[in-house]
Amino acid sequence: MCGRFALSTPPTEIAENFGLDEVPRLEPRFNVAPGQRIASISQSGEDRRSVLSLRRWGLVPSWAKDEKIGNRLINARAETVAEKPAFRSALRRRRCLVPADGFYEWSGSKGAKQAYFLGFEGRALFAFAGLWEQWTHPDGAPLESCTLLTTAAAEQLRVLHDRMPVIVDPADYGLWLNPDVQTPDLVSPVIDRNLGGALDFYPVSNLVNDVRRDDPRCAEAIADQPGLF
Repeated sequence: MCGRFALSTPPTEIAENFGLDEVPRLEPRFNVAPGQRIASISQSGEDRRSVLSLRRWGLVPSWAKDEKIGNRLINARAETVAEKPAFRSALRRRRCLVPADGFYEWSGSKGAKQAYFLGFEGRALFAFAGLWEQWTHPDGAPLESCTLLTTAAAEQLRVLHDRMPVIVDPADYGLWLNPDVQTPDLVSPVIDRNLGGALDFYPVSNLVNDVRRDDPRCAEAIADQPGLF
């Protein structure tokens, strides 16, 4: 699963990596949590430009009666996403990329769980595979929300958890974002090419357990505890 992540890469680098015409105004984040507005990239317009939008993390289907359903839909299992009513329409028409430079996972027994930070060498920027949806509040106000796809964890990560987010190969960004590709079988290879096998991880302090904490210390390694990679 994926329940917290970080994005502290400079906005200029984000714009360059994802081919954005405009540099987004984003503050460094080190403890992004469900229910918050997160950066997500999708294609829009006849020219299929990549645009960064802020969407609430926790997908609210268009047919939902209450937006609280989003609290349970922060992740979507890749194995069943094409069949689930909450996700199948978005998989066909509203796929997105969620930029990040690391995420967190917890391991251990209840009451003694250790937090770990997972990322690529040098805190390199990457993108989660996401889906987005638009819901209309009874008062008429629109709400855009999104979810992150998850899959079976890469072998070296199973000591932490049996699931992990789908990380998209940059070569597949165009295919994943293309709204003209509406057949699930055509985008499933993007999920299969998940880059998670190259992730490293190390233990961090329990500061990240508190969603009110959002500073670089959340992602700092605990000096006296080596990583498992």
